Amino acid sequence: MNIFKHLLSSQSARTRVCTSYRASFSFFHFSSDASIQVHSPEQEVVIALGSNVGDRLNNFNEALTQMKKSGIEITRHACLYETEPAYVTDQPLFLNSAIRGVTKLGPHELLSTLKKIEKEMGRTKGIRYGPRPIDLDILFYGKYRINSEILTVPHERIFERPFVMAPLVDLLGSDIDDDTVLRWHSFSKNGLFESWEKLGGEALIGKDGLRRVLPVNNQLWDWSKRTSVMGILNLTPDSFSDGGKFDSVGSTISRVKTMISEGAEIIDLGAQSTRPMATKISVEEELDRLIPVLEKILELPEIEGKLLSIDTFYSEVALEAIKKGAHIINDVSGGTLDSDMFRVVANLSVPYIAMHMRGDPSTMQNSENLKYDDVCKEVADELYERVRTAELCGVPAWRMILDPGIGFSKKTEDNLDILMGLKRIRSEIGRKSLGVSRAPLLIGPSRKRFLGEICGRASAVERDPGTIAAITCAVLGGANVVRVHNVGDNADAVKLCDAMLDR
Repeated sequence: MNIFKHLLSSQSARTRVCTSYRASFSFFHFSSDASIQVHSPEQEVVIALGSNVGDRLNNFNEALTQMKKSGIEITRHACLYETEPAYVTDQPLFLNSAIRGVTKLGPHELLSTLKKIEKEMGRTKGIRYGPRPIDLDILFYGKYRINSEILTVPHERIFERPFVMAPLVDLLGSDIDDDTVLRWHSFSKNGLFESWEKLGGEALIGKDGLRRVLPVNNQLWDWSKRTSVMGILNLTPDSFSDGGKFDSVGSTISRVKTMISEGAEIIDLGAQSTRPMATKISVEEELDRLIPVLEKILELPEIEGKLLSIDTFYSEVALEAIKKGAHIINDVSGGTLDSDMFRVVANLSVPYIAMHMRGDPSTMQNSENLKYDDVCKEVADELYERVRTAELCGVPAWRMILDPGIGFSKKTEDNLDILMGLKRIRSEIGRKSLGVSRAPLLIGPSRKRFLGEICGRASAVERDPGTIAAITCAVLGGANVVRVHNVGDNADAVKLCDAMLDR
């Protein structure tokens, strides 16, 4: 039994609804000036985006902005794909993605709106399937099948195009969340999931000109190629591992050079302690610690081609650091400690690491925040809710990096369950959004207390062997980025894990 048939057999009530809509709202042929009356106040839509002329990512950002201004509320973003051109192959590589949204625009009004945006962004008729700064196509409109002289929804060829199907499937969950999504599955003979699998499914990613990428520092990062090592640089006097060790600019610069020479691709600067029971410092004090060091690091020749991440939960610190030249925001609170964080990150258009934590560093280890019935499921659900909130504030899923928060509001057994359950966490998130479940996954167990408890190592600096074991487990379990103090030894472990995974 294929997936779609299984879904239908397990949801007979929804099937009856789907059949009713097929009988009542299928549109067969209309003249170009026909008006389709939609009685529901809002319709859920899926719109595909493509660009291969000019600044492709900026074209996407501008198109999203114009869609929002035109009455399309964007609710979900697919991953971002760099793809080889189809049909007309002598042209630049495309960026492709898709969004889900809701609109009160009728289908032909929506088409007219998208065409207007394309024109305003410089699209001309040109050759069919040729280069274009932006291409906006309606993939689905509510539960309706539309066939007029100027609009066909769904287009009959979308199910044979991997560059369309990959982002389309990202917008769905493995669970069918409502009757509209069930209707979308019915548009394909065997359902969207099986149609995607017949094209090759996830096996296509990274092959045949279809790369899933994350934009950072004017690059497109394909995180599937190898695991990235993030080196930790604490600028705090009270860090649990190396507090006060790098409190001068000279010692900090020396440490950065060492980490880069040992294999760090990302340097994570933190000027606010997030150890258990830590007291928050002010925005001003955090900036006073951070900015002078950040400016000196950016002057280093060695930093060329590397990424700088800022470990902060303050939106003002995030804003200033990115303005100075940092590339990524790493927020241990997932936006819960500063209500302005998501809006600021959305405007900055930078990658955002959303970590799972309950409470704040001073309360995260209290008894209430340590209660889990199923830690992998609950972490996945709570982390997904933060990502959904960020998306609704304008942070696309294609800029997200997920961190389940090892050591933050977790007991020793919870940390172990997470390390052993990374695939489960992805799967639980994938029930609601396959796109979000495919985001890069960051794991940071370095020198954490649970390693000391298990290995009998009271001193944090004695926990490097345990860290290497935890990092090995994480990489083999699907982690894409590992955050560590001891870069050299862990970089070797990562290389070995990547080599085994390649085999």
